[in-house]
Amino acid sequence: MWIDFNAIDKMTIPGMNNGTGTMTARMYHNEKYRIIPTAIHPGGSIGSHVQSSGDDLNYIISGTGKAVCDGIEEELKPGVMHICPKGSEHSIINTGDEDLVMLTVVVAR
Repeated sequence: MWIDFNAIDKMTIPGMNNGTGTMTARMYHNEKYRIIPTAIHPGGSIGSHVQSSGDDLNYIISGTGKAVCDGIEEELKPGVMHICPKGSEHSIINTGDEDLVMLTVVVAR
């Protein structure tokens, strides 16, 4: 499978899942996957929500932040991955002064 994210329109999403600020993303999805290059802008967050569709894998490309999954806080920085299993509750917060850039892959199960 080949995906050209340059051909996918960029979306601006304010306050995703009752979070703060804005994020931009390009989303590819089918019945098995959602693959989403994402930038959470400074001061922004994805609000706390239950991961219902599948396991959510977030690989950090640049920027800094934190994830809270089932009450456990994790530092986000380039080269790390935050994994939220299906059924868990999590949020992601940009704690830095630049975009928190990540590649999110949701695998349906």
